[in-house]
Amino acid sequence: MALPDPLPILTRGAVIPVLTIKRAADAVPLARALVAGELPVLEVTLRTDAALDAIAAIAREVPEAVVGAGTVTKPADIADAVVAGARYLVSPGTPGELAVALAQTPIPAIPGCATVSEAMALAAHGCTVLKFFPAEASGGIAWLRAVAAPLPELRFCPTGGIDGNNAAAYLTLPNVVAVGGSWVAPKDAIAAGDFSRIAALARAAAALRRS
Repeated sequence: MALPDPLPILTRGAVIPVLTIKRAADAVPLARALVAGELPVLEVTLRTDAALDAIAAIAREVPEAVVGAGTVTKPADIADAVVAGARYLVSPGTPGELAVALAQTPIPAIPGCATVSEAMALAAHGCTVLKFFPAEASGGIAWLRAVAAPLPELRFCPTGGIDGNNAAAYLTLPNVVAVGGSWVAPKDAIAAGDFSRIAALARAAAALRRS
């Protein structure tokens, strides 16, 4: 059976903001700022106690946003994220038990890999859109170019070490469908409630797909 396809989600925004939200109250204004900046696909990492409440608030109050759950590291995270309203799932890496669980989810999943062997193992589970993480530390653009020929069926969303200086170079690669990064929502801007700054950073990032 074919797995839910994450491509229609990822192709809505070439840059996916990776958000670590410490206060659930920040979730809605943050999501609205990113949507206003033309980055509607958001990844909220499950790294804080506020993460699931943040996902639920965005799903409920910002329908224009496509909110997903990132840093999915164990099967139990999947159920929690789906209940909260996540529309897709992202893992940093994908051990066997998690790979099986992600292959059975009712929503699209983007499992993480850092090596060719990991990418091939995930492809064997039917996953053809993968997170490449940590991208810069694992070979970056050179790695993605090298795997394009032997793994032509796979597409990647590289994350980790990507920012406004190198994102455009990644997006020129045919096997890269989008990039993920936190630079569009700096921690200090979130803490200060400077959502106009975040919207401006989002607009600049959104323009990369048109350049």
